Amino acid sequence: MERAVVFDVDGTLVDTNHLHAVAWWEAFRQAGHRVPMHHVHRAVGLPGMDLIARVLGEDRDEEQDDALSAAHKTLYGQYFDRLDPLPGASELLRRLHAEGRRVVLATSAGGPELAALRRALDADEAITATASADDVEQGKPAPEPVEHALELAGVPAERAVFVGDTVWDMKAASRAGVTPVAVLCGGIPRADLEEAGARAVYADPAHLLETLREGPLA
Repeated sequence: MERAVVFDVDGTLVDTNHLHAVAWWEAFRQAGHRVPMHHVHRAVGLPGMDLIARVLGEDRDEEQDDALSAAHKTLYGQYFDRLDPLPGASELLRRLHAEGRRVVLATSAGGPELAALRRALDADEAITATASADDVEQGKPAPEPVEHALELAGVPAERAVFVGDTVWDMKAASRAGVTPVAVLCGGIPRADLEEAGARAVYADPAHLLETLREGPLA
């Protein structure tokens, strides 16, 4: 039976988390909200509206949400042509594909943002399918993005591994019944990832590739 590896993209395969944090921080600042950068960083990986709610609270003026999201999108879009893959990311995808794994991306990105991420990875031939924000009603930490990725791969949860960099990734994978594996290159502490369900933690995709024969992706 086929096996699959589902990957988050931002902060897991492409070095974007801090760019997202800066873009959100500036969007909040332009709207008159002074928020600590580390609060923003800890919320990266959530869908836009959920991130805004987490940073500003449920008692915020929700009429600002669309403008904040649009500002972030514009600010972050300035980086599209300068995105870099994390060490070993493209090579890892190609190795897994060459060994017969189905590689699926599960990301909150969509449209031009997703296209920019795939250009940065430059490994389209290794990617079986992509589950984007455009395909699901609820983003992580809900299990729906991971479940949809499994449907695209045609693989049951027990024959899949999910690799991500945030607590939201770990929770989504756990709720979908998929083995959660974490990388530290998104900037989230090991302890937080393990508490959220990570079964194994690696430095980055290059570290995962180096230990491929002995780790959870073996």
